[in-house]
Amino acid sequence: MLKSYRDEAIVLRTHKLGEADRIITLLTAEHGQVRAVAKGVRRTSSKFGARLEPFSVVDVQAHRGRSLDTITQVESLVLHGDAIAADYDLYVAGTVIVEAAERLTADSDAAGHSQYLLLLGALHALAKRRHDPTLIRTSYLLRALALAGWAPSCYDCASCGAAGPHSAFSIAEGGAVCAACRPPGAASPSPDAMALMGDLLSGDWAGAGRAAAYARPEAAGLVSSYTQWHLERRLRSLQVLERSPS
Repeated sequence: MLKSYRDEAIVLRTHKLGEADRIITLLTAEHGQVRAVAKGVRRTSSKFGARLEPFSVVDVQAHRGRSLDTITQVESLVLHGDAIAADYDLYVAGTVIVEAAERLTADSDAAGHSQYLLLLGALHALAKRRHDPTLIRTSYLLRALALAGWAPSCYDCASCGAAGPHSAFSIAEGGAVCAACRPPGAASPSPDAMALMGDLLSGDWAGAGRAAAYARPEAAGLVSSYTQWHLERRLRSLQVLERSPS
């Protein structure tokens, strides 16, 4: 295996290491998730410290290490950070998206080029304000889960396959459930929220854009709960969102 490699990557997270270094968590196009040390990037004289901020798309060269790789060169491709951080709603959506991406791709079996492309598109849509941030976040979570093999059913019964639409949603059963299969504690979302989730999962932005305003937070809440159930732990960014005033 070659010791050095070059790839296109998205910066998911950074944290301090020592006095001048950072550990950078990247989702790469061809090498899955990578954790690498960027030496000296916290110094004012660093040539590429500003390029390795969350939401940035970069061309990176790195050297493989035993536990952490080492970044040797990086060039900016697209710096989404300023555009996303300039608006609170965009920033909250962005932090949820990159945290979910980190969790979903931590296992190499769940990582892949498709996950990279999906994340790339979601961040571009946020930075360009192509859609409502809540819709982008919800759509990303649904489609990232689908790529990982956890797509919820938004129409037919997830348990018996009975044709929908159905009026109940069970996270444990995998989505929409009919009256016969409905377990105790299943949610009863509005038909508009169920339809919106289906549109976002399939990428029907025209349909999603016509959804009633009340359906957006309802669908977002269900998808957030569904995501955290499958990840088996809460997302810190979603906890912050839940504590924020509506």
